[in-house]
Amino acid sequence: MPDVPAVFDTPGLIAQTQQVFSDEGPLARELPHFEPRDGQRLMAEAVASALDSGGILLAEAGTGTGKTLAYLVPAILSGRRVLISTGTKNLQEQIYFKDLPILERALGVTFTATYMKGRANYLCLHRLDQLVATAPEPSPQVAAIARWAEHTDTGDRAELDDLPEGDPLWHDLSATAETCLGSDCPQFQSCFVTRMRQRAAASDLVIVNHHLLCADASVRRSAFGEVIPACGYAVIDEAHQLEDVATQYFGLALSNIRIEELVRDTERLLNTGFLADDASDVRDGMLRVDSLARTFFGGIAMARASRGSGGERLRIGPDWFGPLLDDGVALGQALVDLQTQLTASIAPAATAEAAEDAGALAQRADALRNDLEMLLSASDHRYVFFVETRGRAVYLRAAPIGVSHLLQEMLFDRMTTTVLTSATLTVEGSFDYVCDRLGLPDAETLTVPSEFDYRTQALLYLPPRMPSPKAPTFAADAARETLAILEQTRGRAFVLFTSYSVLREVHAVLQATLHYPLLVQGEAPRRLLLERYRATPNAVLLATSSFWQGVDVAGEQLSCVIIDKLPFASPGDPITAARVDAITARGGDPFQEFQIPLAVLTMLQGLGRLIRHRDDRGVLAILDPRLRTMGYGRRFLESFPPAPIVHDVTALGRFLDG
Repeated sequence: MPDVPAVFDTPGLIAQTQQVFSDEGPLARELPHFEPRDGQRLMAEAVASALDSGGILLAEAGTGTGKTLAYLVPAILSGRRVLISTGTKNLQEQIYFKDLPILERALGVTFTATYMKGRANYLCLHRLDQLVATAPEPSPQVAAIARWAEHTDTGDRAELDDLPEGDPLWHDLSATAETCLGSDCPQFQSCFVTRMRQRAAASDLVIVNHHLLCADASVRRSAFGEVIPACGYAVIDEAHQLEDVATQYFGLALSNIRIEELVRDTERLLNTGFLADDASDVRDGMLRVDSLARTFFGGIAMARASRGSGGERLRIGPDWFGPLLDDGVALGQALVDLQTQLTASIAPAATAEAAEDAGALAQRADALRNDLEMLLSASDHRYVFFVETRGRAVYLRAAPIGVSHLLQEMLFDRMTTTVLTSATLTVEGSFDYVCDRLGLPDAETLTVPSEFDYRTQALLYLPPRMPSPKAPTFAADAARETLAILEQTRGRAFVLFTSYSVLREVHAVLQATLHYPLLVQGEAPRRLLLERYRATPNAVLLATSSFWQGVDVAGEQLSCVIIDKLPFASPGDPITAARVDAITARGGDPFQEFQIPLAVLTMLQGLGRLIRHRDDRGVLAILDPRLRTMGYGRRFLESFPPAPIVHDVTALGRFLDG
């Protein structure tokens, strides 16, 4: 653990943290652009206190607080192993590659840190060996990866510049939890995931993201699969995302793709020749699983298509499968048979490696059968069941309706201290919503006001005349109003939509009439689209939900955020509908308790794109008239920063030019 140097002349973590953030402290001395901020000091002291005394702290720190340094400094000085989890890989990289080296120099403290990605980012040496052994002649791409594997220190696919994103070859070579042999793997000691975990277990700070955190927690009960070492202290940044990510990873998902992978890996093992001389039973069983899976998932895809758009998730119940139930039961039995056949097929002279591979495949067949059984029943009241299609992939899913008890069991109860922080945790100044959703009734709370002066830096524009979002003319009127706003702001805007249909209609109008460069989500990958936006003067970007969070464009380039509608979650979404039903069943009011607070926090994330620095000025324009015409509009307005409200569109140009 880090040695605290003599520069800290006062004992105790809180006092040392205060000294770091003082006007004459090491940050002020060493960082050329450091500005002492009262909010940052307050948060840092609260984090230090939590690390000292234990428990759970919820800290809302407005944009501009500098919350990353506010939790990193006490974490470093605490002398404890601290897990840092972020909502995005971008923030992970910022912390590891930028913030930590700066703090090491500024504080004069030596410490170690490990940056951990999900398993699928790393090469599996055993799967590479299998692929090379079973291919008559490895392809040039496989040969290149094999050469890279001999000298890479990390095995991280990010080093492979020539491997296209989404290339199916990497899927066959990556170190997934489902295919991992654990400590029985012949490559266990050389394994890149093993080495990453060993580095993390010896580190003072372990930097992960929420996807890895929840994926790791979800497999922790199995014989192997987890990669994050035990930590007693955790900081969860961008904590407003935690419920959604936990919902994704604490559920079940069975797809035709998972079955195809089992079939492909079984065939690869058969081709090694290491099983019994007569492995025809395994081959027959594998082909039967393959055939029945095609029939079953093909039937699901057809049934899904007959019930509307395949791009949406369709909620299902025990009676949904109908005649498909027999196909599903037959597939389950075929998986049981394949498990038995694999277990019985190992030749007496088979290598230990082949025996482990066959045993792992048998376990996978059993896990698939168990998942299929639960999904076919679709009856566990704690879960919502639904069908989803993406391209040729067909998914049966079960998602937990509530994750608070799961987070408690798999995360919070395992920690001595947990700090959860974000710029958006409160609704109307209250933490009640997030405490309820995450199951934290007794958490300590702290609200740190933003360092920005929204009264002078921002303007909220509410158009005087807009129809209801349900009106047939809404999209046309939204296009007209958006055009008028963009003329005042000279482009320089994000236009964020809650649906693709309105985006498309507005795009058609702007494309024909707007004099500023127009970028549209879907034209290029998200990262490239943002690079183009930053590099294009007066650009306008039209986008949907994925651009509401985690986007940072500083300065005049982003001077306006236009939002078409209040971002209520779709009532047709299976998870939203199930949560609404659960609140109704206990006698609550789901609209007031769940749907409004969730929409408020989503809206605040969109607003957070606008003002990123003290010199920024910006306009937030919300086209939805319900802010003014419905009683619940007050809850949104009271949760917004205190920016002046205007209804005259020409005021926007005067504000930005002033």
